[in-house]
Amino acid sequence: MQSLYLALALFLLLNLAAGMWRVMYGPGAADRMLAAQLFGTTAVAILLLLAQATGSEALHDVALVFALLAAVTAVAFVRRAWPESESAPDAD
Repeated sequence: MQSLYLALALFLLLNLAAGMWRVMYGPGAADRMLAAQLFGTTAVAILLLLAQATGSEALHDVALVFALLAAVTAVAFVRRAWPESESAPDAD
């Protein structure tokens, strides 16, 4: 079962390589941000697979921290990319 976890982690790592293309050549900022979110989500999945394969509880904690950082990054991007004046409904 351990080799299955490691093979899945390798497959996800190859997906990250494909996502790097989108970050480098993405048509817009939103596309690049979604690719960066893919990195965060995939990193969490890889860490959880490695934690299960090795039995390391510390990797579970690192995965949790990465998940929290990915959420904060998404919120920061939205707050910076779309100012509040554009998203607020008109007061007319």
